[in-house]
Amino acid sequence: MTNKMDKMKWSSVFADLVLLLVKSVYYIGESIYYMFVPLPEKSLADDIVLITGTGHGIGKCLAMQFADVCTKVVCVDINTQSNAETVKEINAKWKGKAFAYTCDVSTLEKVRELGEKVKSEVGIVTILVNNAGIMPCKPLEAHDEATIKKIFDINVFAHFWMLDTFLPGMKALNKGHVVFLSSMAGIIGLKNLVPYCASKFAVRGLSEAILNECRDDGFTNLHFTCIYPYMVDTGLCKKPIIRFPSLLPIVTPDSTARDIISAVKKNLLEQSIPSPLLVINNIFRCYPYKMAMDFKNFMGGGVDAHDD
Repeated sequence: MTNKMDKMKWSSVFADLVLLLVKSVYYIGESIYYMFVPLPEKSLADDIVLITGTGHGIGKCLAMQFADVCTKVVCVDINTQSNAETVKEINAKWKGKAFAYTCDVSTLEKVRELGEKVKSEVGIVTILVNNAGIMPCKPLEAHDEATIKKIFDINVFAHFWMLDTFLPGMKALNKGHVVFLSSMAGIIGLKNLVPYCASKFAVRGLSEAILNECRDDGFTNLHFTCIYPYMVDTGLCKKPIIRFPSLLPIVTPDSTARDIISAVKKNLLEQSIPSPLLVINNIFRCYPYKMAMDFKNFMGGGVDAHDD
């Protein structure tokens, strides 16, 4: 009896292995196919999108561009005045499409209050873009305890509070998309950005973990995208170091927003901006560490320390 059960067990393992190999070949072929054929894009016409940090920079550009493709845009920022200006610009073109809310997203209680207001006044959010963030540029020793805590409160914990508040609504609909704004500094560690890099590495891990948790729980229509922008001209990085500016120029908030929305429409799991950077990083991660570091040093890139 025991031998029979063992044979059945190993037969099941063998069948699973064959299925895994067949699927792997298919996925590789699919990836090669989409290297030459554009991925299909989903419609966002019926979605309600909520974006944090919409008072300026990438967040504002995202709000303006999502307004062209979504039914409603919820703009959230801690700065009431700049956020109101964003909403005013959107509603001048699309009357009644944008809604402004002031919120400190680093505080769970305030995010929950925001969630209740948005649900009753606008509806259930189906696209959540966690964009708000700060980037002090200075050596680790120059960071005090309060600054490091603030970096993590805004850059990391705010993501948890937004998920805690808005993900249940998406799960109830079995429909939704969450965008995490990480950074290329969440892929590669950089001088003068140690706490910032740590926070963006954390966002990357959060994105991957919540994706797998939701997938394993059967929420097949929930999608998650992690974005890794290079240096974006938002004013956060005042002293960028770029050795080859013609090859890797500072990207604009407008073009960054376009790439993010495109990634959402294609249900991409992750996207660097510019897109080749993530591929280059993945390739060099397969080579000896010293070789990768020498290539990084050759390419240059980083930030000089400066006051906030």
